Amino acid sequence: MYATQYWPRWLIAGVLLLPMLLHATGLVPLGFIERLDHFIYDVRLRATMPRTLDERIVIVDIDEKSLADVGRWPWGRQHMAQLTRELFERQRVQLVGFDIVFAEPDHSSGLAQLEQLARGELKDVPAFQARLEQLRAPLDHDARFAQALRGRPVVLGYYFTSDRGGGTSGVLPAPVMDRAALAGRPVRFTRWDGYGANLPVLAEAAPHAGFFNSIQDPDGLVRSVPLVAEFDGKHYESIALAMFRSLHGWPPVQPGFPAERWLPRSYQGLDSIQLRTGGPSSMAIPVDARVGALVPYRGPGGPQGGSFRYVAASDVLQGRLPPAELSGKIVLVGTTAPGMFDLRSTPVGQVYPGVEAHANLLSGLLDGRLPVQPDYALGYEVLMLLLVGIGLALLLPQLGAVAAALAATVALLTILAVDTWLYVAAGLVMPSASLLLLAIALFAAHVGYGYFVEERAQRALTRLYGHYVPAELVAEMARQPVQGNGMDAENKPLTVLFCDIRNFSQLSGSLQPQQVRELLNLCFLRMTQVIRDHRGTLDKYIGDALMAFWGAPLDEPRHAELAVQAAQAMTRAVAPLNAELQARGLPEIAVGIGLNTGMMWVGDMGSDLRRSYTVMGDAVTLASRVEALARSYGVDVLAADGTRDAANHLPWQEVDRVQIKGKGRPVTLYTPLHASPDSDKALASELMAWHMALKAYRMQDWDQADVQLLNLQRLNPEKRLYSLFAYRVAHLRKHPPPAGWDGAFEAR
Repeated sequence: MYATQYWPRWLIAGVLLLPMLLHATGLVPLGFIERLDHFIYDVRLRATMPRTLDERIVIVDIDEKSLADVGRWPWGRQHMAQLTRELFERQRVQLVGFDIVFAEPDHSSGLAQLEQLARGELKDVPAFQARLEQLRAPLDHDARFAQALRGRPVVLGYYFTSDRGGGTSGVLPAPVMDRAALAGRPVRFTRWDGYGANLPVLAEAAPHAGFFNSIQDPDGLVRSVPLVAEFDGKHYESIALAMFRSLHGWPPVQPGFPAERWLPRSYQGLDSIQLRTGGPSSMAIPVDARVGALVPYRGPGGPQGGSFRYVAASDVLQGRLPPAELSGKIVLVGTTAPGMFDLRSTPVGQVYPGVEAHANLLSGLLDGRLPVQPDYALGYEVLMLLLVGIGLALLLPQLGAVAAALAATVALLTILAVDTWLYVAAGLVMPSASLLLLAIALFAAHVGYGYFVEERAQRALTRLYGHYVPAELVAEMARQPVQGNGMDAENKPLTVLFCDIRNFSQLSGSLQPQQVRELLNLCFLRMTQVIRDHRGTLDKYIGDALMAFWGAPLDEPRHAELAVQAAQAMTRAVAPLNAELQARGLPEIAVGIGLNTGMMWVGDMGSDLRRSYTVMGDAVTLASRVEALARSYGVDVLAADGTRDAANHLPWQEVDRVQIKGKGRPVTLYTPLHASPDSDKALASELMAWHMALKAYRMQDWDQADVQLLNLQRLNPEKRLYSLFAYRVAHLRKHPPPAGWDGAFEAR
């Protein structure tokens, strides 16, 4: 009787549990669960950061002030030699690490040209040859820098790469781990096939070096750094690990395998890396499946972040610091200057100095507090999913609504408590998103099954059109009846709009729940009214975004034009909306809108449990992708070429041609203009210059593109689109596109 009564609920629980188990085992990874795990980790990280100054580590910053004082980068190596001597001789620091690679010879002194003359037209001039010999030492800046490094506790930096076809330059340091020590286990080291390392003269003077690569997660954030990585079958250490070993007398690095009493011999991962400090003792540094560790960020980052002291490199060079002010300090030399491209996006800051990420990792190593997601996290997640899934599946059907809600709440709090305890007490980062989602889904399924199935005989199912579409269109449909019930699915050309509140997570972070609701309600009220005024159908609200479409349920030949006009009206509505928000003490907002026109399925869709009148298809997906791209181009409204073609009588500006994943052909993007170039001469001139810039860009005529883009930035300095293309041109000069490139940008 028990099984007969509850088997439908158990079946639903099994259906909910199965995808979670497939995700946990890696057979069917679910991106939204991974993103939620990252979100949970980021929130916990920010909540537990110490936000205190680590006085042991100092960052010597090649900042914009230093570049203004000394000159643009790269500096002559005589400056680096002077910086090194100043740090060791006058400041008496303990250790220096360079988050910089010195891969190219320094020819700034002109020595190479003098030597060329000595071998050529002046080879028979004894006075010149004698004078050159006198000048050789002071003019050989690389040798001067090498001399300053020699015999001092210095760790140089270098990088690995996999994007240059296995290209290499410079000299790598000696590997830190013997491959035989792995006992044949195929450990999943992060692997690269190329590198950029330091000049031989520098590598010989300072033989210890570490790579400064980090690992970027799919959302673009840097959360972890490999401690040991593999190149050409050999294993090398990161700059933070190299500096840590330097402080402990360079203990050997050995793999640390988990105790076989807990895991079988067939287990292939590393539990830690071991630093043999002499005798039977060793230091164990826990590592994840990629032999890396999560960066234990101390604070928000940067010179004002309060985690580490920043000293301008020019202040050190020019002797502005009192003698021995940095005595005994560990120094990392790096940069925060935007033009030197060492800024990263991290969970604690969107613009975070890369050098400070290594400082945080070194600080964590010194404190013995490196958070890590161990390789056995997979087994933990599977076991916990089975416990939560089976436990709630057996318990919830026997409880009433209130008791079931209490049981689900206890399960959620227990999961969070265990997860937090493992993080705080043991530094273990275990996946918990799938557990939380499963508990919520099981409770929702329990309540939904009881409401929609067991009590369906006591409820009447509404069949009014107003259940599916806006009331104002229902009234019009009543006056102009359509064939059938009007809700049947059909494939027809429509225009769909996605509108998103930009930076909503950041905006809402400092608000109370009531304020968040007030802000969203007010925003959605204004935007929905605009959609209604332009005869659009509001499809749904999606978090802080909304979706609408034109051309159904009533046929509307001007659906593309009305959608574009609605999008422009929505952007105009932002200013008065912000004034009202400000008056209520709420933050101002900005919106991004994406449009696309094409064939879509539209109709009454869903299940017996829930239905809605909605649109779907590739054209809808493309509109969502277009909306996500709008911000990167600095435009409020961005449309695919389908919308532009359907409303080509409106004024438009071409924005870009992009190759979107899953699309066979590139998509051309446009933004609608509020004015017509036929009546606005300045706009017409700007558009002409822009078309010329685009043509030159796609023909790879970088010089012509630069000229036009420079003129455009002068004409309209606030327009981000022009600076974006200027940056692309500069990048493509250094990294030419492949043969056959058609000018399409690959959207990720």
